[in-house]
Amino acid sequence: MRLRTELPIFQGVSEWVNGELSKDELTGKPVLIHFWAVSCHLCKESLSQINEWREKYEAQYNLTVIGVHMPRSEKDTDIDVAKENIQKYGLKHPVMIDNQHAITDRFQNEHVPAYYLFDENHQLRHFQAGEKGLKMVEQRINKILSPKE
Repeated sequence: MRLRTELPIFQGVSEWVNGELSKDELTGKPVLIHFWAVSCHLCKESLSQINEWREKYEAQYNLTVIGVHMPRSEKDTDIDVAKENIQKYGLKHPVMIDNQHAITDRFQNEHVPAYYLFDENHQLRHFQAGEKGLKMVEQRINKILSPKE
């Protein structure tokens, strides 16, 4: 997905956990989409940071955080296991379970963990993947979303 690409629609999700959102409900709000999988150790390690960002940046920048559980194997498609992990790691934001890779394909995503930051106009402003992605994403959240003086 190229920078400045518009936020894709959320169609074809296997199941939503913690509430369903439509793109229209996000009008005027910046959005952080994070892709993860239950079989990804690095993903699980990063979930506490995602929770911290949700709390901090929702208040500071009106940021909406949305998770996408992207199965990497047949074993990852067990929705109950995904739900158990959502609860275990305290994910309170909406999470799409994407067993058919409908969302994954719209984002042209091939990685977990992966982070897509969209501004309030829903233009992709930053993409990051892998274990070192967290620091870069937080820098970009602050740079892209902070009020311009």
